[in-house]
Amino acid sequence: MVELVLSKIKVDESRNEQVIVLKEKEGKRLLPVVIGIAEVNAIKLKLTGIKPPRPLTHDLLISIIESLGAKLQKILIDRLENNTFYAKLYLSVDHGKEVLIDARPSDSVALALRAGVPIFVEEQVLKEAGVSE
Repeated sequence: MVELVLSKIKVDESRNEQVIVLKEKEGKRLLPVVIGIAEVNAIKLKLTGIKPPRPLTHDLLISIIESLGAKLQKILIDRLENNTFYAKLYLSVDHGKEVLIDARPSDSVALALRAGVPIFVEEQVLKEAGVSE
């Protein structure tokens, strides 16, 4: 597994695409991931520090996880199939028991930013879809 950090958000209005660019924490490779407008807005809200008057979906999910006594530990972008990325949420429950939840990378990144947990990618995914800085 390779740790990543959010490097930038790009919006290509001509192609109607939003892309988050994740960068190796200890390296120079980048992983661009196309995401939906709702997820890019959720990520931007967190980065700008704007607090909506009511919880949005990702805030609600973090609240539910914590209210159930669980904790988001990390996220992992674990595979790429037919140009679609897949990810897992790693939750700890019941005194350290680990639970994995299938999730979209866009939602996973939004949750990781809210919870302040690391973002990882499998080396093979980075080899397949990563680009050099």
